[in-house]
Formats: sequence, C-alpha cells, structure tokens
Amino acid sequence: MSSKKHLLLIIDAQQDFCSPEGTLYVPGADKDMNRLANFILHEIDHIDGIYITLDTHHVNDIAHPSFWIDAHGNHPKPFTQITAAEVKAGQWKARFAPDEALAYLEQLEAQGEYPHFIWPEHCLWGTKGNALYPSVAEACTIWARHRGKNYEVVVKGTHPLTEHFGVFRAQVPRADAPETQLNEAFLDALDAYDHLWVAGEAKSHCVATSLKQIMQYRPAMVKKLHIIEDCMSDVEGLGHLAKPIYEALRAQGAHFVKSSELSLKAV
Repeated sequence: MSSKKHLLLIIDAQQDFCSPEGTLYVPGADKDMNRLANFILHEIDHIDGIYITLDTHHVNDIAHPSFWIDAHGNHPKPFTQITAAEVKAGQWKARFAPDEALAYLEQLEAQGEYPHFIWPEHCLWGTKGNALYPSVAEACTIWARHRGKNYEVVVKGTHPLTEHFGVFRAQVPRADAPETQLNEAFLDALDAYDHLWVAGEAKSHCVATSLKQIMQYRPAMVKKLHIIEDCMSDVEGLGHLAKPIYEALRAQGAHFVKSSELSLKAV
C-alpha cells in the first residue's frame, strides 16, 4: 500500500480567523476547526501526511489600515475597498512605496483577481492570532506522535506589498521576492499523494484562491481534491466572490464531502 495515499491540507486554521475573539473571525470557524480536529483523530491511521499553511503579516501591510490614508490623514476602516482609480484621484494614498502600491492595484485589477479589501490587522508575526487554533494544533500534535511523522508548515503573506490569499502564490507575484512567486515545490509535494483532503479558512478567500491556483497550475490534480465542506466557512457577506470557483471545481471533477460522513479507509 502506498505510504502517500491521503494528504490533509489545512489552510490558515489560525486564531485570528477561527477564535470568536480573533481580529478577523470567520463566523462558524471555531466549530469548523473542532470538526476538523475530530476528523484528524478519527482518521489518524489513514492520514499519511499533513500540510499546514499559516497566513503571516507585518503591521504595515498593503491590506491593513495603517498602510493607507485619505486626503484628511485618516486610515480606512476594515472592509473598505480601494481601487486604482481612487488612488489616482487622490481619495487614498499609500504611506509606503506609493508607486509600487498603485502598480499593484492596477495589476490586481488587470488580472481579474478579487478587489483589494482592507482587513483588520490579523495574523501578525509572533502573535497569538498567528497561532493554530488549539483543537487543531492538539490533533495535529497527537497525529505526529502517533504516526512518527512531522506535519509540514508553509508560511505565506510575509511580503507587505502584495496580498497572498492562495497558498501557492501571491495575488500579484513580485520578481524581486521569491516568496511571492509560484511555489512549485509545494505543488509537487501535494501531487505526490493520491488523495488531497482540504479544510481551513476562509472558504471564500484563502481556500477558494488556493483551489483556483490548483485548477490554473495543476489541472490534473483537481480530481484528487476532496473539499471538506463542514470544515470551512465564508468571510461574512463575501461568499459570492468564490461561487464561480467552486462551480468550476465541481465541473472539473473535485469531490465535496462532509467530515462526519468520511472514512478514508474506504477511499
């Protein structure tokens, strides 16, 4: 039997997203993660590998309020959308690298990516909000001890001049920053498994964009995907952004499952 049959990819299961006290809490994420933890423990003998991604940001990030000011010197409120046209008109100004920030917005819009939203400061380096949600951390630790393997961790989002929803590349990769470019080695590591089980937060953003990147860069992997629907939730009010992505995944043969109905032994 292959030792690389089942891989669990856990996307951004962090305190700031999953705890009700988190700065960017996704409603329902705490319950999602408790279901995920139960799934890991229930399938501990059948999960052959675990990859965990950690969204990780600086304070002065292009998607945080402190990066921008309006004509009166005020920072934007969280969930404000900022466009290239507004920056050109002087409605918003980047406090840091203004020319690069404008070029970023123009490229983002030209690529047809999600609009540029300002988020509450979240998942800051070294803070509690950057840490794994406790039940998931405990389950992964138990799995690692039991299986004699370490879970792998991939950090994303550290470059302050580009948003980084998808786990495989930033929204707008930078030629001078390898950490923003397509992570082929990560894709290769996942592609070595027969089945890829996907959970995490938020369904509407980092999970959806990661899956979109798989469709874009490794379309043959799509039929390996098992999307655990009850272990992810949308950013409130923004689920519509990802609807076309999930429709495309279904059309291309991805599987949509519930953690409570799964038995990896039978797959």
